[in-house]
Amino acid sequence: MRTILVTGPGGSGRTTVAAATALASARRGKRTLLLSGEADGALGAAAGTEPGEVTDRLWVARTDSGVHFRAELLAFQERSTAALDLLGAHRLEDEELTELPGSEQSALLRALRDAAAGDWDVLVVDMPPVLDTIALLGLPEQLRRYLRRLLPPERQAARALRPVLAQLAGVPMPAQWLYELTARWERELSAVQELFENPDTTVRLVAEPGPAGEDALHTARLGLALYGAAVDALVPNRVLPTASPDPWLAGLQAQQDKVLRHWSGEWGPVCPVREVPHLGRDPRGLDDLALLDPHVEPVEPTESRREPWGTLEGPAGDDGVLTWRLPLPGAVKEELDLVRRGDELLLTVGPFRRIVPLPSVLRRCTVSGAGLQEGVLGIRFTPDPALWPRRR
Repeated sequence: MRTILVTGPGGSGRTTVAAATALASARRGKRTLLLSGEADGALGAAAGTEPGEVTDRLWVARTDSGVHFRAELLAFQERSTAALDLLGAHRLEDEELTELPGSEQSALLRALRDAAAGDWDVLVVDMPPVLDTIALLGLPEQLRRYLRRLLPPERQAARALRPVLAQLAGVPMPAQWLYELTARWERELSAVQELFENPDTTVRLVAEPGPAGEDALHTARLGLALYGAAVDALVPNRVLPTASPDPWLAGLQAQQDKVLRHWSGEWGPVCPVREVPHLGRDPRGLDDLALLDPHVEPVEPTESRREPWGTLEGPAGDDGVLTWRLPLPGAVKEELDLVRRGDELLLTVGPFRRIVPLPSVLRRCTVSGAGLQEGVLGIRFTPDPALWPRRR
């Protein structure tokens, strides 16, 4: 399944471009699902939380964070009945629940998991604004790490000894339902992480050509690179027509043209740059969306998995030093920090932070230095004699 994650700065028109991308895919004969929380206006039709067919080969489903939050909380409350009754807690009812911050991300992750299990040729996802999307790309990996640290799976194997262990420790052991809940979360997060890391999943960036869009894309490129996300196209949206007799419009068009030339030079070697015209009105309905197709050539699904992030280079001399090269376009030395902690690397780049598991061969090495050159971070590792077999 081909998955296209459409994102961009807030107000850039990413929802409309996502809908236009999905429509174009359907008209190329692909069974396409558009997943969005706000596409009703662009499509000119209401969407439900379950996939509904809008036109031939195009389905749309709406993400509803409120419905998801209430369902999850009520299910958790049902599993915790015994503990809540012991505490004298009053049960919450569906009609009194209002969603909390973070519900949107949780609902989108669940919707992505469900969509990934469907029989679609193409999945187009109307993602949150680009900085929120970058955070979401790392969320499954981060939450799975937390779960493994807080409730290690191997502890569940000793559930028959739980009463004895509770007496020895003097504290109650986690209930079986908690392990079952954790296992369910692990399966769901793993499915979404596999979707994000699949080589057939790409990001499509939408931005209105201007100073604000230029700044946002500069930051976004760094964050997407940190999580190894592939960008399949940059879509400058609402591009004005050239040679306008109106001086005000001509000034805006000249500003857009300057930014477009810069984007062509910066992004052109990395991915296609596909302009989408300004229609002079808010696009609404399938006829308008058909005019906004970014014309990105479809990529056929592959059987291989995405290669691990970064490149590991073998020793260049007798010292045995290994170099791990991580692509970080746009990074600057002053905003870069890395810390080795156990078998992980804590990497901070500008406003972004990621905890990266070390390749197995580097876990037996010590960090001996690092350098940033032309957007690539090179980290040098020296083999630890205490952990490597001695040569005869």
